[in-house]
Amino acid sequence: MAQSSVRGEGTRPRVRRAGEPGWDDSLYEENGERVQPAGDKGSRTADDTAPRTQGRHGGGGGGRRHGGGGRPRRRRRILRWSATVLALLILGTAGAGYLYYRHLNGNIKKDDLNIGDEKDRAAKSKPNAAGQTPLNILLIGSDGRNSKEDQKLGGAKDTFNSAPRADVQMLLHLSADRTNMSVVSMPRDTLLQIPECTDPDTDKTYPASTSLTMTNDSLGRGGPGCTVATWEKLTDIHIDHFIMVDFSGVVSMADAIGGVPVCVDASIYSHTSNGHGSGLKLKKGTTSVKGKQALQWLRTRYGFEDGTDIARTKAQHQYMNSMVRQLRENATLSNPGKLKDLAETATKALTVDDGLGTVTKLYDLSKELKKVPTGRINMTTMPWVYAPGNVRVLPKANDADKVWRLLREDIPLDGDGKKKAKERTSKDPAAADDQIAVQVQNGTRTDTLAPVGGRASTVAGLLVGKGFTQTTADRTTATAEETTLIRFPSADLEGDALRLAKALGVPSKAVEKSADVSGVTLVVGADWRDGSTYKAPKDDDSMPSSAKLDKGSDTEACMHVDPAYSW
Repeated sequence: MAQSSVRGEGTRPRVRRAGEPGWDDSLYEENGERVQPAGDKGSRTADDTAPRTQGRHGGGGGGRRHGGGGRPRRRRRILRWSATVLALLILGTAGAGYLYYRHLNGNIKKDDLNIGDEKDRAAKSKPNAAGQTPLNILLIGSDGRNSKEDQKLGGAKDTFNSAPRADVQMLLHLSADRTNMSVVSMPRDTLLQIPECTDPDTDKTYPASTSLTMTNDSLGRGGPGCTVATWEKLTDIHIDHFIMVDFSGVVSMADAIGGVPVCVDASIYSHTSNGHGSGLKLKKGTTSVKGKQALQWLRTRYGFEDGTDIARTKAQHQYMNSMVRQLRENATLSNPGKLKDLAETATKALTVDDGLGTVTKLYDLSKELKKVPTGRINMTTMPWVYAPGNVRVLPKANDADKVWRLLREDIPLDGDGKKKAKERTSKDPAAADDQIAVQVQNGTRTDTLAPVGGRASTVAGLLVGKGFTQTTADRTTATAEETTLIRFPSADLEGDALRLAKALGVPSKAVEKSADVSGVTLVVGADWRDGSTYKAPKDDDSMPSSAKLDKGSDTEACMHVDPAYSW
């Protein structure tokens, strides 16, 4: 019988020795001998004792806050996000060795996964032939300052207890076969539509934005669940989990592993005459940063490359990749005492959704993440263009959509190991062709070409001739779609949409669920401006040229320093 998982902080768990009954192949070392906790098996399902997030309106660190009296003044607000993956890897190392479970579980703060009004907008990832399913995890860095420690590190005293912002956002995609990992950052200044969100604690509803809004505002509209909803609205990617960290989390994690090596190609001092800058001061070459200096690295914009948020995300990628390599190569992390401290630090640093709300669940996730070799960890920034005014940015049409499609279809960003996608099927059987109601829309307009007049009516006639006798043409203003698409509003019409796609030769990946249509809708794109037969474009699963990859195995990465900030 497994012994109780509740232990005092100073009590060490009894351990099994190799060869004892119940021994598991997941081995750990203690004083040179392979051991494992005797109570590990059988106690993994009774751990969901963590409280809901505390201090959401001005309490302890990591919680959400709702400010009053107008929008707080922004001042040097950016985070430290990388403690998220660090925490997972630490838990993966320390998880089975020092689980006085309930104590560690009590450290973890939890919040709702999706609080938007379109929770079913993005379809869940489907398993591959081997039954493996991809995982999509949103990493969030809050700029919240509702604890004394975060206030001290973040500065800007006038923002204390104000609504937090999601100043760092990264979507981590773990492939179904666990051979590769893709991480896509979204600049905090990205303008987009934020959906309606309802705070699960106060029932306050934040209406959908009526104009383009900075993506980092989403966190202040009810919590991380609104940031998740915003990503799903933009990408049509179902997000399985989120992990959020705060300022102090970065500092404590960097200290716990003894520092993270980073590189600059010249000496740097991120400081301007009017007080802007992170304060980062490093000599040329490689430096192991920890504590406040690690946070400064992650917040630095002034001094890196062109001084934009884009350069900052590149520096964050370098830090994250270096941190992962450090964790995997650092032999000192096999020390049991240090692992206990790391597990304590990791659990205190996180706010997660209910699906990751125990040490056991985080440990299981960390084991999946550790399967990916560093050479197959690929990071990039969402393709973007400047919005009018050249301050904020917008997702770059087509290029950003292509990156989202690669993630949806579980295609590696590095192009290694691509597999031909299986033909999509549906549990919903299709009706007879003459019973499927289809609306045809004209989407042939492009940036340089006017729409083809009457194209919707022409294609509708072709469909009637093929037996889809309930087809009608939408004669409203033509839209612009690069490729031909078929959309459907709900799961009970998916089979009908796929049947239409097969009849026309439209690939099943061009069939998508959409809240913008009321029935099966064929959008004739710019790739079918004439002719009676649709010819699908060849798959191009390469990364768009506007998206540059940062490789996890790149030990030579070095940030370029603006000469104006060198000393």
